[in-house]
Amino acid sequence: MNLIADFDLTRENTLGLKSAARLAARITQAEALAALLDEADRRGMNFTVLGGGSNVVLSETVEALVGLMRIAGRRLSGQTATHNLVTAGAGENWHDFVTWTVGRGMPGLENLAGIPGTVGAAPVQNIGAYGVQLSDVFFELSAFDTKTRAIETFKAADCGFGYRQSRFKIEPGRHVILSVTLALPRDWSPTKAYAGLEGFPDDAAPAEVMASVLALRQSKLPDWRSLGNAGSFFHNPVVSTEEAERLADAPRYPQPDGRVKLSAGWLIEQCGLKGERLGPVGTYDGHALVLVNHGGATRRDVARFAAFVRERVKARFGVDLVQEPVEI
Repeated sequence: MNLIADFDLTRENTLGLKSAARLAARITQAEALAALLDEADRRGMNFTVLGGGSNVVLSETVEALVGLMRIAGRRLSGQTATHNLVTAGAGENWHDFVTWTVGRGMPGLENLAGIPGTVGAAPVQNIGAYGVQLSDVFFELSAFDTKTRAIETFKAADCGFGYRQSRFKIEPGRHVILSVTLALPRDWSPTKAYAGLEGFPDDAAPAEVMASVLALRQSKLPDWRSLGNAGSFFHNPVVSTEEAERLADAPRYPQPDGRVKLSAGWLIEQCGLKGERLGPVGTYDGHALVLVNHGGATRRDVARFAAFVRERVKARFGVDLVQEPVEI
């Protein structure tokens, strides 16, 4: 267990916020977790795990022992009559994992290509893009329970998946995800209901679909390596049918439960906030839902601008926006 004091986290979060952890340690195997928890308890510190830092807003000083998730490995772990089961360590880069599956003739994740972050973070957020959610292909995961100190297996029914939601998000810090297993269809056809993908024939190659997804993302979203961001900063609001009718001009997407999902980006843009900026933080001029760090921003700067956006949307439309990235 190699503990590092005052560990610089500025490059460990895609928003590029200036941040440092009081203590940090790299987690390369599950066996390290119990020792790290003991050490945090001994020092009277909180313990938190950071993956790719793509869905967090970090404080300038994180008063905790931060475990940097680095558990690696990816493999074909099994097959059924209909699916390939692929397993990856929680510290694997998500996009690299998607590329690996497609490159080895195991499609099913191509619509989720290009999403920053780690494999272990994907179930927490139930990541989704271009008509596919992680829960659509989820099989099981293993996780370390920080209360019982036991490793458990979670099937899909155990995970409480919903729109950008899971039990791991509802119970933050309770479980540390170690590995994720996905079930990818052996009889594959492209998911192409999303605008920009509808023209693909049923016999399109998975690599072609993935390339189009990446091109779509690039046309709408900034690369965090050149302009710090955490992707979509607010959830798309899900409202009642009656509330949606009140917003007659708003794009709407009916949900299975009878409610309606609205476009948070559209609401923000209609408030004239696309490309708006307060100090070092603003909305991306190519997509109003993305908050960007123009350089040197802190958590305080992000909080100030996010509150400004929420207030403007609430005042005009009466809709409450909920922040997606977690604050640490």
